[in-house]
Amino acid sequence: MKTTFSIAAVSIVTFATFASAAGANDNDQLVTQSRARWEQTSHGEMLKRILPPVVQARHLPEPNSSGARLTVRYCVQCHNLAPPNLHHAEKWPAVVARMTPRMQGQGNLGVVMKDLMAGVEAPNESEVRTIISYLQKHGQKYIAQNSLPEANQSRAWVSYTQACAQCHIAPEPKRHTRAEWPQVVARMEKNMEWMNRVVGSKANPREPQYTREEIVAYLQKYARR
Repeated sequence: MKTTFSIAAVSIVTFATFASAAGANDNDQLVTQSRARWEQTSHGEMLKRILPPVVQARHLPEPNSSGARLTVRYCVQCHNLAPPNLHHAEKWPAVVARMTPRMQGQGNLGVVMKDLMAGVEAPNESEVRTIISYLQKHGQKYIAQNSLPEANQSRAWVSYTQACAQCHIAPEPKRHTRAEWPQVVARMEKNMEWMNRVVGSKANPREPQYTREEIVAYLQKYARR
């Protein structure tokens, strides 16, 4: 019979102890140790599926800054690390505002949320400001979809914006070069499969159909020279 644990019971070592260690390698160690704890809880499988493991702490922008260390400290208590460019600057404050009460055991899951967040620390007001400032500084540049090339005029634009909008805003095509975009799109496709988003891999009349080739061709057409 599988034994379940609350996050608090898995380890008596506090997250604050780990957070006192400086440096990017220490951040990676914190991620590993935190993930090991929440994966052992009765909610581990659910937490693991929230975000794909796409970024390591040492790869964060300014990994030794207080903003990066606080982001790692609090975010990996419950799910894989979210890179700052997951959202644009204007969206991050609302995301952090939604996450903070959850870390306090509040939210739309009632008793389940309290159990889910047992032993989890929440940032204070000063730390919240530091985290938001860091995420906004390194967030994705906001580009209105209607200002992108071929807006509302081509199937490629529709496929590109709809596919990306399942997780975040559509990035500007000039963000990468022609040579870089195929690998970026392939990586995003794996992330969508991880998060059970529509990737257009199977013909289904009830779902929009996206093809990697069509999206890559659009991005390469307007890529950074």
